[in-house]
This record gives sequence, C-alpha cells and structure tokens, in this order.
Amino acid sequence: METVLKISKLNKHYGSQHVLKDIDMEIKKGSIYGFIGRNGAGKSTLMRIICGLARAGGGEVALLGSSENLSDARKELGVIIEHPTLYKGLTAYDNLEIQRLLLQKVGKERIPIVLEKVGLGEVGKKKVRDFSLGMQQRLALALALLNEPKLLILDEPINGLDPMGIIEIRNTLKSLAESGITVMISSHILAELHLLATDFGIIEGGRMVKQLTAAELEAEMDGDLESYYLEVIGGGKYV
Repeated sequence: METVLKISKLNKHYGSQHVLKDIDMEIKKGSIYGFIGRNGAGKSTLMRIICGLARAGGGEVALLGSSENLSDARKELGVIIEHPTLYKGLTAYDNLEIQRLLLQKVGKERIPIVLEKVGLGEVGKKKVRDFSLGMQQRLALALALLNEPKLLILDEPINGLDPMGIIEIRNTLKSLAESGITVMISSHILAELHLLATDFGIIEGGRMVKQLTAAELEAEMDGDLESYYLEVIGGGKYV
C-alpha cells in the first residue's frame, strides 16, 4: 500500500524544551490515522511541522513520496489547524468562493461538489452566522477539501461539539475516506477516534509510544479502552 506520509527521527525544541523526540510515523493511502495524545503531548506541533507552519529541529518528513520538494507536496494537503477562519456574515458558498480565488487551482464547479460532500448541499446560500457549531466545522472541512487534497490533516476537529455534531463530523470523515481521501485526525479522546480510525499513533511527552492498526488495538485492549490507554502512556489521568 502506498505511503502518503513518512516521518523519521523528527525532533523539535522550543528553547530548552524538547517537545518532539525522535518521532517516527507512517500513514498509508486511504487510511484514517487517529493521532492520540493528551493536551500538550506534541500533537499540534507535529501537525504544524507537516504542514510547513513550523520548522523541525532534525529528522525527515517525506510527503507523498517526496522529502526534497515539500513545498509542492504541501499544495496537495487540506488542513484545519486551530480555529478555521470563517466569514460569519457571508454564505457558505461565498466563503468557499473566497478560498477558491486565493487558491487559484479549481473552478467554481468545485464549490457545490464539496458542499454536497460535507452534507451542506442544501444550505450553501445560508449565512454562516446562522450555522450550528457542527455545521461550521463541516464548512471548515469543505474549505480544506476545495483544492482536492490527497491528505486531509485535522487538529482536534471535534472540540466543543455536542454529541450530534460529533456524529455528523464522524460520518462525514468516514464518507471522505471511502471516497479515497487519506485522513490524519488528532484528538485527546481515544474513545472517540476508536469509532473512526483505521490506524493509530499514540504520543506522550513528545514521544511516539505506540503505532498500531484498529485490529491490533481491539486485540490488545481486551475490552477496556481507558485502562489500555493509561497503560500505554505510563499512567496518569485520561484527559
């Protein structure tokens, strides 16, 4: 199976703080990679490095088979890191049109396609200020999908959502993966990604402590997900 992202011995320092330590990671095409770790474990820092928003202190990132020309490879990413910028006074369609003009990569015909893909096909002309938080997150997904990405990177996309909003995002991501888009999604809630991901990477204290498939996780956890997670990260509080 084709490798979409491969990271080898990646390190990152902020001053004297060593926030990422010899990280290895591999994501295969068509998978949903659940990146799990407590708040402050290093998830966002690693994702920012992958996207080119931060520089590594050492190691290698190979994206879509290339470790040399990462700037071109990053044009094939769809990214939601931190809070997406949405123009609340404009419609969903107009938000996408602004992004389309900035990208200068796709035509107008792409807009209704991505709105339909994230379940907003019937509300494209509705003002974003009237959207629920779950609908806003799906619009952010549409923005990330506009350039027809090969890898979708989502940093804590379910934070703040109610149970219905979480279900909506989960179902949307499953549908995207079924259409052939590779997804990397971070969360500090293993129980939620357990319902979604095909593969997992668990990070603790800036170190990748475990990588395994969904089938391997099922076999190892013996029905007790929380206890398994605490054992893998070496104890502490499950947050």
